[in-house]
Amino acid sequence: MKAIVFEQFGEPREVLQLRDVPMASDPASGEVRVHMRMSPINPSDLMTVRGSYGRLPSLPATPGFEGVGVVEASGGGLLAKLRGIRPGRRVAVLNGQGGNWAEYVTLSARHVVPVPDDLPDDQVAAFFVNPATAIVMTQRVLQVTRGSWLLQTGAGSALGRMVIRLGKHFGFRTINVVRRRELAGELKSLGADEVLSSTEDKLASEVARITQGAMAPYALDCVGGPGVMDVIQCLAPQGRLLVYGTLSGEPVPLDTRALMSGQRAIEGFWLSEWVKQQGVLRMLSLFRQITTLMRAGVLTTPVAATYGLDQLPAAIEHVERQARGGKILLKLDGT
Repeated sequence: MKAIVFEQFGEPREVLQLRDVPMASDPASGEVRVHMRMSPINPSDLMTVRGSYGRLPSLPATPGFEGVGVVEASGGGLLAKLRGIRPGRRVAVLNGQGGNWAEYVTLSARHVVPVPDDLPDDQVAAFFVNPATAIVMTQRVLQVTRGSWLLQTGAGSALGRMVIRLGKHFGFRTINVVRRRELAGELKSLGADEVLSSTEDKLASEVARITQGAMAPYALDCVGGPGVMDVIQCLAPQGRLLVYGTLSGEPVPLDTRALMSGQRAIEGFWLSEWVKQQGVLRMLSLFRQITTLMRAGVLTTPVAATYGLDQLPAAIEHVERQARGGKILLKLDGT
């Protein structure tokens, strides 16, 4: 079978290779083998290849944390039976170890989710990482209340756009920070209440104006670096900032007095760590909620382009554009 492989950490364009590799192993009890159809190129995938992600694989390795495919073989077991995971069933593949950028993958039945026929492949391919992160952070961790203000950085990303639509759906208001002001009209068409520029606006002053001095009780940051201090200054007393990304690659120069004043709090969030603390029933409830919100158009993912495995260099080039227009998908089954 064909798979994308890297033998050393480095720049994706330099270290990723398309290779013929041995067929994915026959599934043992509690496992399934999935014939993959599509997988997105997520920031976490490329951070793994570069060796900068929080958990790194043994090398050589194949990237790909999520995707969609069809169960080709099952090793049986109670979990697969209870969830209706059988050969021929289409599933979302949530591969926490990576490995989805391949024609076939074998993994625990616990990490595949049967999906309804009415959800298209390009949406199921990105079923979990962004949708789950957006819904868990806003509804289950911060528990953002109706009518409250939530400030988020990186608002032009696919996940940021989901947060905007979640705000309209659940009734909280969003202040959206972007680098390029020209995104304002596009984000407001999705339901953004306010859009600010991190390069042109004084965030704290603008947030004070927008909230009439009350500031924002909730914030999300995916950038890290010195800009986090600007976000903290936008928090209301007892406000909470959830940090879930480090796109800048820079450390946060934290002034603890900014937290002490008003008893503000900064917390870290990593979806894979949150998932470890959840029981099976709670995760099934999350999967159902994601499916419902996908159908409602709230947690949909815009797709800019789809590339075959043999077009990987072009796909990586597209991902790294500043304005790529949506998610980039890899088509894995050759059809």
